[in-house]
Amino acid sequence: MTVAPPVPAKTAAIRLRASAAGPARGVYIALALTLAIGWLVVAIDGGSLFNQSTVVSLLHVATGLGLVAVGQTLVILAGSLDLSVAYVISISTLVAAETMAGRDGNILPAVGLVLLVAAAIGLLNGLLVTKLQINAFIATVGVGLLLKGYLDNGYDGPAGKTAPAFVQSLGYQRIGPVPVAFLLLLAVAAAAWFVVRNTRFGHHLIAVGGDPDVARLSGVRNDRILITAHVLCALCSGLAGIYLASRLGSGAPRVGVEGLYDLESIAAVVLGGTALAGGRGGVLGTVGGVLLLASIDSIFNQLEVDAFFKQVIRGVIIIAAVAVYARRMHRRRTTTRKAAA
Repeated sequence: MTVAPPVPAKTAAIRLRASAAGPARGVYIALALTLAIGWLVVAIDGGSLFNQSTVVSLLHVATGLGLVAVGQTLVILAGSLDLSVAYVISISTLVAAETMAGRDGNILPAVGLVLLVAAAIGLLNGLLVTKLQINAFIATVGVGLLLKGYLDNGYDGPAGKTAPAFVQSLGYQRIGPVPVAFLLLLAVAAAAWFVVRNTRFGHHLIAVGGDPDVARLSGVRNDRILITAHVLCALCSGLAGIYLASRLGSGAPRVGVEGLYDLESIAAVVLGGTALAGGRGGVLGTVGGVLLLASIDSIFNQLEVDAFFKQVIRGVIIIAAVAVYARRMHRRRTTTRKAAA
């Protein structure tokens, strides 16, 4: 019996880049087509899609969702999931606003405390998934419900007050039409992209998501990778909460749920070509998925589309995108089997 030689690390890395390039390229093509068609339809309707106020609004929407989606990408790549992110966002806005209490001198302690709380929640999610072997869907929903109970019992409405300098700098300051907060998203996405593509942790993340048993036999500490991914996801949600607190000027106990950040972040990740089963995809595609969803929102707002119809269209787009991607993967697997035979 002939044993195939092991695939060199460099070759494996090239294949990894190739597997992620197709879906990422596809979502950016879809983004360009959406913007082109949207511009035409809005212009026919008498509006303007690319004026400064619309672009600024689009980038602000993309910032909040993008920060969460980057973190969600990491856990999904590892074959896990986090459905507690919406409540982590809400908790983070409250911790930030109540700690700042309207004073500029409290900005750094508030940010540090938010990140500490978010990391603790992510650690809890990771421990439930790895040490107690609870399905990620159930574990993170359970943690989310615990946070929901705390929020519902402790808050009837907005609380606290974010510092004026913080609101001005992160919430509303711009460089031309680009919000400073969007630059934060780009920095976080670039850091996550670098980690996934160029570090041992990133390679292990892909390995665990692709086949946890093979990864374990290869010496990867699966539990440590999954726990770290959940902590990083929660930290990204904490950053999104900090950003939203700067926009709102106070803590909002229901902003995460009302913004559908849990489901929207997963949708952005899937639109970007990351497989829900894990092991395939990347941050670059996720950013494209976020921009696509934000662009659709912007176009619908310009056209004053009914909210219900807007959600229906978004759902159809997501289902169609996933169906196309799944069909492409099925064809690729079929071709591989035939070639191997």
